[in-house]
Amino acid sequence: MTNTIADRRLTPNVPAGTTPRLMQVREGHAALRPQPSPDSGIDTEVIFGETLRVFDEMEGWAYAQADRDGYVGYLSANALQPADEPATHRVTALRTFLYAGPSIKIPDPRMLPQGALCRVAGFERDFAALASGGYVHAGHLAPVGETAPDFVAVAEAYLGTPYLWGGRTSIGIDCSGLVQNALAAAGIAAPRDTDLQEKHFRGDRPVTADLAGLRRGDLVFWKGHVGIMRDEETLLHANGHHMIVASETLKAAADRILARSYGPITSIKRL
Repeated sequence: MTNTIADRRLTPNVPAGTTPRLMQVREGHAALRPQPSPDSGIDTEVIFGETLRVFDEMEGWAYAQADRDGYVGYLSANALQPADEPATHRVTALRTFLYAGPSIKIPDPRMLPQGALCRVAGFERDFAALASGGYVHAGHLAPVGETAPDFVAVAEAYLGTPYLWGGRTSIGIDCSGLVQNALAAAGIAAPRDTDLQEKHFRGDRPVTADLAGLRRGDLVFWKGHVGIMRDEETLLHANGHHMIVASETLKAAADRILARSYGPITSIKRL
């Protein structure tokens, strides 16, 4: 996913001197849109526990900037609540349910995606009681400071997830969302969009005609697309051809993308 209007993505359009309100996402995930309309598409998503700076509200919509990556847009005001104390844990499972009590038999309608931020008030049997209400299976959480040792393994868990432009969860995800999520689980901050990610990361590797010399964890960029190498030959990427997170040889992906006039590989980054 990419969006070339950098000022709209990252710079809020508000009068000078406006004081934003710190709010927090209370739903499992919520779409951040370019306009205050459900028909305006999805630029990205914010997820449970993440904080935003809200500059304005109108007719059920909040105009806000996400603290995670600086993205700006509109989302449902009902998806927000005043920010609580800092999170103590994050969700490590692809998704988990929020329960009304410490029992698997009484689920809440909400689902919390991987990376959701929770403040745990205490533990009861196999459940963590959240300060904001509800219970989560404790085995699906990790302390905020604990990171995954292999970001590629995190990304591999999304195999088969449907492709969704702007998506950031295992319900639907796009190419740069997959990279951002996987790196975040490993404690590595990344911008949201492909072009910003490509500019952000150093460690450029040569792009050779035979695509040799790659290894697990290398990021491969095209204009408007990015994938993660699983090994020296295999690419993992959320893409609009398969419409899922798919695994295929880098050569097959590169040949197809070039044949469809989307251009050649623009860079390879080794973190």
